[in-house]
Amino acid sequence: MTTMESLIGLVNRIQRACTVLGDYGGNDTQNVFSSLWEALPSVAVVGGQSSGKSSVLEGIVGRDFLPRGSGIVTRRPLVLQLHKTEEGSKEYAEFLHLPNRRFTDFSLVRKEIQDETDRVTGRTKMISPVPIHLSIYSPNVVNLTLIDLPGLTKVAVEGQPDSIVQDIENMVRSYVEKPNCIILAISPANQDIATSDAIKLSREVDPSGERTFGVLTKLDLMDKGTNALDVLEGRSYRLQQPWVGVVNRSQADINRNVDMIAARHSEREYFATSPDYSHLASRMGSEYLAKLLSKHLESVIRARLPSITSLISKNVDELESELDHLGRPVAVDPGAQLYTILELCRAFDRIFKEHLDGGRPGGDRIYGVFDNQLPAALRKLPFDRHLSLQSVKKVVSEADGYQPHLIAPEQGYRRLIEGALSFFRGPAEASVDAVHLVLRELVRKSIGETQELKRFPLLQTEIAQAAYEALERYREESKKTAIRLVDMEASYLTVEFFRRLPQEVEKGGNPSAATVDRYTDAHFRRIASNVSSYINMVSDTLRNTIPKAVVYCQVREAKQSLLNHFYTHIGKSESKQLGHLLDEDPSVMERRQQAAKRLELYKAAREEIESVSWAR
Repeated sequence: MTTMESLIGLVNRIQRACTVLGDYGGNDTQNVFSSLWEALPSVAVVGGQSSGKSSVLEGIVGRDFLPRGSGIVTRRPLVLQLHKTEEGSKEYAEFLHLPNRRFTDFSLVRKEIQDETDRVTGRTKMISPVPIHLSIYSPNVVNLTLIDLPGLTKVAVEGQPDSIVQDIENMVRSYVEKPNCIILAISPANQDIATSDAIKLSREVDPSGERTFGVLTKLDLMDKGTNALDVLEGRSYRLQQPWVGVVNRSQADINRNVDMIAARHSEREYFATSPDYSHLASRMGSEYLAKLLSKHLESVIRARLPSITSLISKNVDELESELDHLGRPVAVDPGAQLYTILELCRAFDRIFKEHLDGGRPGGDRIYGVFDNQLPAALRKLPFDRHLSLQSVKKVVSEADGYQPHLIAPEQGYRRLIEGALSFFRGPAEASVDAVHLVLRELVRKSIGETQELKRFPLLQTEIAQAAYEALERYREESKKTAIRLVDMEASYLTVEFFRRLPQEVEKGGNPSAATVDRYTDAHFRRIASNVSSYINMVSDTLRNTIPKAVVYCQVREAKQSLLNHFYTHIGKSESKQLGHLLDEDPSVMERRQQAAKRLELYKAAREEIESVSWAR
């Protein structure tokens, strides 16, 4: 059977853990993760300044422990967690920010609240959303958690910015507008309930009154002949939860240091003997209010526990996925660091190969170079100009020198062919460069797609630089090989092609004509035609062999040994250099740290919840 202590204590423990991690609700826009705090049921104490809010809290606790004074006294939310202990045990208090210190003198608790407020806000009158956690252990309390919020005000006092009025309302609103928040609206009975700051705000965020408990203070200070029965009995302003009247210590009692036990006795006596409220005495007073809130908070927690469990499980899955995406923390051991770097390089290399082999897009662009760009470049070569009638005549004549050729202008043929073949250098080099650019782009894309590398910008740069340097070496070697193919065609002509030429002339039926017309235009056109046919044959050959050379020298090498030089270099690196390469983006480190802590919180909360069983 679930006890009130186990359920409320469960929420208390989770709330404290949330605060340590910086998750304290209140529209915390700095937090990139969803808030567990906001999913936890809580009781927020809301009231205007001088509404008696502090006295209500002290009445519930039975101790005088809150700072007092004029103006805004509560400048940070105070999460007050009450733990009922065994009868006769000693009372003490603990602060979350001072985990190893117990306070048995509650005047020191008051001073620590003030000092801790000043540590965050300074000795100004500014406010802060960062809560103070105070746990009180006593046999005179019920298990209950209350959040004391700054008092609502209408006017900024000296030393405060004009925005303070709105700032306080925004802070209070950020708590009470959450559907899991129970609102304890404090209003003084000696003022018109219609002007109550607490009721006004609660009406806006909880129009049905389902989450609001109304508390009337200062009943003993009302004008003679008047009472607050219309409010307490729900006729003036109806809430779905009951109204509770309380009688706090007067200022004179506070000045005389009347203790809270005596004050509680006086409160019980007031309601029991009051002609106006005696019929409601069993449902009035600070003790009844504490029990009522404790029981209601326990029922709300019980009802919301399944949804809290579901939220926690969902966030655990999301955080584990986030940590997998961000990667685990980097080891400090040099061997482990080297292993990490090599694994990251292999991950990049695997993606790079997938691009080349078709598992990812991009490799097809290399084929596009060979199937489109190279043939187009070959077709655009200026052979028509080089083999024009005027050019052929000029080349052949210059090749003959002072002694004209006797039969066939062999030197002229050779010069025309060599000149034409030189044009193939351009497309050969352009093919090499085009493939080089594709490979560089694939390196860039592969680095960007290697998720594991994203956290190491310096290593990304080093890998990219090493890959680009390797590609540059491959390009130079590929260019030499491609040009060598062109030069090979020029260094040794295919004799068989030219041996067929005289036979083709003889088939014309008049072999002597070749000798007669060797200086006519027709003769030079025949030479141009023969050279053009030979060049076309060579062009077809190079169209097939240039891609082979480029793939062999660039693509194949990139697939097999792109980072070999880098591996050699990294294997000789000192520990400091390895650590430098694994320096992460600070924002990634911070996010991983937050995610890891948040995951630890959620897992601990899930275990806490699973350890608590309740009656079905």
